[in-house]
Amino acid sequence: MSQPEPAPLTIRCIAVDDEPLALGLVCSFINQTPFLELVGRYESAVAALRALHEHPEVQLLFLDIKMPDLSGLELARVIQSGQQRVIFTTAFNQYALEGFRVDALDYLLKPFNYEEFLRAALKAKAFFELKQAGTSPAAPTPAAAPLPAPADSANDHIYLKVEYQLVRVAIADILYVEGLKDYVKVHLASQPRPLLSLTSLRSMEEKLPGRQFMRIHRSYIIGLDHIQAIGRGTVQIKGETIPVSDGYRETFDQFFSKWK
Repeated sequence: MSQPEPAPLTIRCIAVDDEPLALGLVCSFINQTPFLELVGRYESAVAALRALHEHPEVQLLFLDIKMPDLSGLELARVIQSGQQRVIFTTAFNQYALEGFRVDALDYLLKPFNYEEFLRAALKAKAFFELKQAGTSPAAPTPAAAPLPAPADSANDHIYLKVEYQLVRVAIADILYVEGLKDYVKVHLASQPRPLLSLTSLRSMEEKLPGRQFMRIHRSYIIGLDHIQAIGRGTVQIKGETIPVSDGYRETFDQFFSKWK
């Protein structure tokens, strides 16, 4: 029997900005986005913090940084151990690094348009969909379980930041890695749902041993031991067809020649 389709995701959010025009723009963008629900709008981080206690169902904050009394960064640090996530909206790009240190999902630099806002919102949607599906530190996963230590145990695993903890992942368990701008999805053989980690594909490429992994696309690194079939410009891994882009085709073709 086929499984019922999951209910469409709705992300409950608030907007916080001490500039009324900027606040109104963010609220209008939220209202235009079908999967976002505006729970409240606030002109100070202090008011927003009070609202979060009254509305624990809030999942996402669109948060300005420079505000009197309590800054957006300070508010983000206060709620960092909770369930809410943050997308910063600010006119000051010097806070970008600090923003990601408090696990912000994205950083929108004013003035931004709806297309830029939607990209950030879609990133939040992808994050909460994975969380809803069970990819969270609260859910026990095979990747986080203790692994037997072979003689060369220092090289048989990597650590990934998944939400608020480091998760130990066996290198042999990694099917392929998919890049999502500031995040990656790490697809594993041992579980149906990928891990979502705040890192870059380039960083993953540096961590993974070259004898076992190959980058075949600007958005994909594959585990060579998990290849099931090779087609014309594609690779199949666990039923998924992954494209090989032109920039990586020569290296891939050299590898493919060993299969003939």
